[in-house]
Amino acid sequence: MRSPLFALAACAAAIAAACALAAPRSQDADTAPGAPSVARGRYLVAIAGCNDCHTPGYALSGGKVPESEWLTGDALGWKGAWGTTYPANLRLKLAAVGEDQWVQVAKNAQFRPPMPWFSLHHMSEPDLRAIYRYVRALGPAGKPAPDFVPPDREPAGPAVRFPGS
Repeated sequence: MRSPLFALAACAAAIAAACALAAPRSQDADTAPGAPSVARGRYLVAIAGCNDCHTPGYALSGGKVPESEWLTGDALGWKGAWGTTYPANLRLKLAAVGEDQWVQVAKNAQFRPPMPWFSLHHMSEPDLRAIYRYVRALGPAGKPAPDFVPPDREPAGPAVRFPGS
């Protein structure tokens, strides 16, 4: 026969476990800062060149932009025969979509140049999810990038011009 103290300890442990399971979580374990998938996403963003366009001043400073400013989009346009496009603020864009929706967009979308959408198509689903989790861990910041400018109009601000535009 077990002692009443053992029964009391077992009940306390069961209640504590039930409370822990029922407690709301502020962040999913996969998207919490420091989670392995978030670290993998940071690595992928760094090596895939996402910051080169989607972070103002990143390429020109040799990557010396605080991480708090990463992926906030840019007002520098890219003008070509397609019109003028602007690097999106990925922190606002990904804050507005779910992870599964992001994976579907990344695997299927064909964005205007110079976005290398075909590179996203080649990424594995776990890598795309890691990028999503990293960007979500950064949190929303900045403002939306300027709207697309059709080819028959000139952009209001600075733009890199491709030959033939």
